[in-house]
Amino acid sequence: MTEGEAIMTTSGNDVTVESVVRRVVARHRGERGALLPVLHAVQAELGHVPQEAVPVLAEELNLSRADVHGVVTFYHDFRREPAGRTTVRICRAEACQALGADQLVGYARESGLTLGETTADGSVTVEQVFCLGNCALGPSVEANGRLYGRVDPARLGAILDGTVSS
Repeated sequence: MTEGEAIMTTSGNDVTVESVVRRVVARHRGERGALLPVLHAVQAELGHVPQEAVPVLAEELNLSRADVHGVVTFYHDFRREPAGRTTVRICRAEACQALGADQLVGYARESGLTLGETTADGSVTVEQVFCLGNCALGPSVEANGRLYGRVDPARLGAILDGTVSS
C-alpha cells in the first residue's frame, strides 16, 4: 500500500479507494463523458467521493486533477465526506418555499443542525435541495431516500428522530 492510500472495509473485506475507482472506471471505459456516471457509481459504492479518488480518476480518465475536483465540488449531489446514518434533504424550491420550507430550515437550525453538514456523532446529515418533484405536497422532505410531503416543523422533528411511520 502506498502512502496516503485509504482502506475502506466493506462487508468484512479490505477494499482500497483506488481499487473501487479503477473497477468502476473499467465498467465505463470507452463511454464519452464518463466522468459523471463514474462519480455517481463511486459514490454509490463508497457513500462519498473521497479526496484520494480524484488523482486516480484523473489518471484513469485522462483528465487533470483540477477538472475532476471541479466537477465533484460543482455538483451538490457529490459528497466529499461520508453522510450521516440518516440523510435528510429539505426542498427549497419555489413551491416548497411558498408553503413553508423556511420554517423547516429554521427548525433544523434551532435543533443544532447546519445545512450541508453532518452532526459530530455522524447520526444526521441535513441538506437543502432545489426540487424533489413533490411540489403539490410541499413543503417536501426526503429522508434516507423516502419522500415526505406536507411536512411541518413537528413532522420534521419526528423524521429527524426516526419516529415517522409510513
